[in-house]
Amino acid sequence: MAGNEDVLVTVAGGVGRLTLNRPTALNSLTHDMVITMTATLTAWAHDDDVTAVLVTGAGDRGLCAGGDIVAIYRSAQDGGAEARRFWHDEYLLNALIGSYPKPFIAVMDGITMGGGVGLGAHGSVRVVTDATKMAMPEVGIGFVPDVGGTLILSRAPGRLGLHAALTGAPFDGADAIALGFADHYVPRERLSDFTTALQSDGVERALAGNAEVPPPSALLAQRAWIDRCYAGDAVADIVAALRDCADEPAGTAADLIESRSPVAVSVALEAVRRAASLATLEDVLRQEFRISCAALRSHDLVEGIRAQVIDKDRNPHWSPASLAAVTAADIDAYFASADPDLTFEEQP
Repeated sequence: MAGNEDVLVTVAGGVGRLTLNRPTALNSLTHDMVITMTATLTAWAHDDDVTAVLVTGAGDRGLCAGGDIVAIYRSAQDGGAEARRFWHDEYLLNALIGSYPKPFIAVMDGITMGGGVGLGAHGSVRVVTDATKMAMPEVGIGFVPDVGGTLILSRAPGRLGLHAALTGAPFDGADAIALGFADHYVPRERLSDFTTALQSDGVERALAGNAEVPPPSALLAQRAWIDRCYAGDAVADIVAALRDCADEPAGTAADLIESRSPVAVSVALEAVRRAASLATLEDVLRQEFRISCAALRSHDLVEGIRAQVIDKDRNPHWSPASLAAVTAADIDAYFASADPDLTFEEQP
């Protein structure tokens, strides 16, 4: 099956391989890439010549830095229809990966953020490396963790998921395993051997011959102060607790949260908490679709992308401008029906 220049599609040794091929753009996702991967995975699900799927990123910088946020920015300025279609199809792809009937191996080497996490963290064989740099950094552009990320964040040990969601700070491969975003640790220098073994020996032997016990998670080691500080009802309470905490990283976390969109971090807190009581990935994706569509109508998404990517002045002017100015009604509005909401057909 043929892909396009941005997604390379090959089959060898029974392994169907999808290679994201926009290395100069950190393999960021376009709508066409989502459509190509969905069509290919749907076909492979019923192809006896394909026994497993492998997803990797071209180049040595990472699997995928996320969605093409410049395209989101332009769509938001033009009414938002294309961004809504992109998220609709991207979230369907995330659900397809989450229920895929064959081994789905994702190599989350290097930068794996936002939409890249959605491609990897719902697979059945989730691999990170010593070079993995993962994050759900959406609050920094006035957005909220999506692509099913709030499902994983809500089920992370203690309140580590809230820390990752509200700061947007990156974490490494060992942390990714501790948080529940990955399962296996393969050093980058062994990835070529791992890929070769997948085709010749199958998934289990490839892992047995190349995966290692990960180093200790630095994030997990900080769980005591994170669990204590992130217990507050509102983001302002969490920031206050972080300021009062004697552990040095807590102050850095407070600085990060206060630099993010006040409404986005407030919605992110509520989204992760609500995701904890949702039963399935599809349920969470439906909630995230509602939030994403609401963000598309907001001031902060356009302003955040402008400040970080378009003008690059790194000086966003958020509205509301402070955590104290965010109301319960502001937060609740993000969880209203997307009219129509995201729906799911039976996956292959």
